[in-house]
Amino acid sequence: MISKETIAKVFETARVEEVIGDFVNLKKSGSNFKGLSPFTDERSPSFMVSPVKQIWKDFSSGKGGSAVSFIMEHEHFTYPEAIKYLAKKYNIEVEETEQTDEQKEQANERESMYLVSEYARDYFHKTLLQTEQGKAIGLSYFKERGFTDETIEKFELGYNLDQWDAFTGEALRKGYKLEFLEKTGLSIVKEEKQFDRFKGRVMFPIHSMSGRVLGFGGRILDSSKKAAKYLNSPESDIYHKSKVLYGIYYAKQAIAKEDNCYLVEGYTDVIQMHQSGIENVVSSSGTALTADQIRLVNRLTKNITVLFDGDAAGERAAIRGIDLILEQGMNVKVCSFPEGEDPDSFARKHSRDEILDYFKENAQDFIQFKANLLVKEAAGDPVKKAGTVRDMVESISKIPDAIKQEIYIQECARIMDISENVLYNTLAQILNKNRKESSKKAPIKATGEMSVVANEAVSRSEKINVLYELERKLIEALLLYGHKEEDFEDLVMTEDDHGNVKLEPVVHTSKVFEKIYLDLQDDEVEFTNDLFKTLYAKIVERLHADPNFQVQNFINELAPEEASEISNIILNDEKYELHRWDTREVYVRKKDTSISQFVSETVLSLRKYLITQKIKDLMEQTQNSSENNDIIKDILDYQSLNTLLGNKLGRVLSV
Repeated sequence: MISKETIAKVFETARVEEVIGDFVNLKKSGSNFKGLSPFTDERSPSFMVSPVKQIWKDFSSGKGGSAVSFIMEHEHFTYPEAIKYLAKKYNIEVEETEQTDEQKEQANERESMYLVSEYARDYFHKTLLQTEQGKAIGLSYFKERGFTDETIEKFELGYNLDQWDAFTGEALRKGYKLEFLEKTGLSIVKEEKQFDRFKGRVMFPIHSMSGRVLGFGGRILDSSKKAAKYLNSPESDIYHKSKVLYGIYYAKQAIAKEDNCYLVEGYTDVIQMHQSGIENVVSSSGTALTADQIRLVNRLTKNITVLFDGDAAGERAAIRGIDLILEQGMNVKVCSFPEGEDPDSFARKHSRDEILDYFKENAQDFIQFKANLLVKEAAGDPVKKAGTVRDMVESISKIPDAIKQEIYIQECARIMDISENVLYNTLAQILNKNRKESSKKAPIKATGEMSVVANEAVSRSEKINVLYELERKLIEALLLYGHKEEDFEDLVMTEDDHGNVKLEPVVHTSKVFEKIYLDLQDDEVEFTNDLFKTLYAKIVERLHADPNFQVQNFINELAPEEASEISNIILNDEKYELHRWDTREVYVRKKDTSISQFVSETVLSLRKYLITQKIKDLMEQTQNSSENNDIIKDILDYQSLNTLLGNKLGRVLSV
């Protein structure tokens, strides 16, 4: 168990904008930061971070909370894992109480797999540097590739002995369970025997964006053996190769800083480029590029430059990935190396500045690259040229931005010497075909049925949303202004000397949370939203007990769902504005409105809305009842109260 002192220090030290900035490219937006959601596939930023409140909110997925909750959500860490990660980031010593054997037995299975993988990384690295076979075979290979000691250390490269169970046997002797050795794919179990998957291979650990070891790539060095040259860890609960990019952990900050990502094919390509001083480089690890891998880059930059070998196979591989990148709304350039060269060999022969100059001079926009390549293949054949044009327009159709589509159509027309109208017609045909195929996959209902259901849904949602919005505004007032003292004006009934009833304004000073609590108590108003009801009780209780109430401290004590809602409330004004709620007697505070006015408006609007709904319910009862006298009396009483509230609200709004 991690001590309370350590947890408190982590929360006190960790800055949410710094923590999230390691994973998301954040840009300043007023007093906050914004960026693309790391949890959904989006093209317009809806991810907000508040340095003042030390909270974040992802409006596309609904998630939110503190720095700790972000690490838990993004890296799928447990709470202790997230605390340890942040402690490591901020050089905080983790104090732990001794765990019992029972607690160790109950360790999370995923954590056990991470621990096995991290042990394997250390074992392979130690074997590379400290055993005769490791130095003679593995280390010699890396040195031949030109890797320095610093590079080998940085990428935690390793070697596994050319023995059947060298690693497995040692891991078992160290107390690691065979179950997790098998689940991570490090060991292969057949009946009563177990042996190493990566026997006699140099090892490349594969990290998550946060630096945890997910799996391995292993390269065999003996060409006489009938085995795959490269071997990756199999799919597991912690390693999904279609969702991982090799080198992303080392490249993420450089990608965000340079606002560009170089995409290569192999492990050594990444390492050699890093050693040359170009760190914004990642690899798909020899697998076909996937949408999930592209989305990892999309969190950090909108720009990808695909680097490929200077041969026909490399060119075709580059073309296959282009459309996938375009579909994600990203900007893609392509750069080939001279024939016979690849990123690894080219980086070994040139300095950082020479490499960057080469990229600058030779990187082509995808449309130019594809046109040049396909035109060369068509070689004057009209039929092949027609197919080439359609192929290029297919790529343009993947681009979600209409303006970019138009620009690329114009560029394509210029390069291919063909009419823009022809290309636009072809684009329209492709888009229509894609729409029809998409519509076939969606269930279709009769028009009448759909319209009825839609109307009913709108009607219900409007009724619910009014209450939701008002209750949310009260929670917001408590969170932002709970302990502030304000002058509140109220209207009370008095009689003049002639017995006439009139309303007199009375000003009293009160804390915001006391004003809200007492007003709701007077009318016995309860929140209708269960989550708001829970939060209201917790916030009021905390405000009563703690004169130094801070949102960033309070949120750390809440369940994930509650913390997410708090983030939503605090940051909501940055993302969402109400439209014409005043037509439903819901009044929203403007930026220049005073706190007392905001609180009074919201409380009065809620009370007035609930009474209006009550009157409507009573009116319906009169139509279904023969004894209406008592109901009518109640209606008149509520209407009088509604009028009084209306007068109060009108006065507040005119202030």
